Amino acid sequence: MKKSVPKSVGEYMAAQPEAMRSKLEQLRAAIRRAVPEALEGIGYGMPGYKLHGKPMLYFAGFKEHYSLFAASGTFFAALENELKGYDLRKGTVHFPLTKPIPVNLISRIAKLRAAGIAATAKKPVLGGEKPRRKPGQ
Repeated sequence: MKKSVPKSVGEYMAAQPEAMRSKLEQLRAAIRRAVPEALEGIGYGMPGYKLHGKPMLYFAGFKEHYSLFAASGTFFAALENELKGYDLRKGTVHFPLTKPIPVNLISRIAKLRAAGIAATAKKPVLGGEKPRRKPGQ
């Protein structure tokens, strides 16, 4: 039987086992403190945040870890030293349930993603206008 997609972050959190819910609540709070203007909702069946209409971060709990999906792996280079020891996938960091939640690291990731989104939001759309041809060309 297919699991139903939660309609809210609260519903997603309530469905988690207590040990996982505690970790996810800490992760959620760190993101909300770091980027309070981000809009929280459900995307891809998991809690996530959007900033300026663009996906910023998503998170989810699994059997032996919880993950932060950053919708971009660009922060990996900037945080290379701090991410050592974590399982990294394309745009994703896996955190083991057995270790304390790295609140400062999660805050830094959220702020870097927000800065990246803000920077692209201010750039003009490339290729928006084509050069006009002069008559006779």
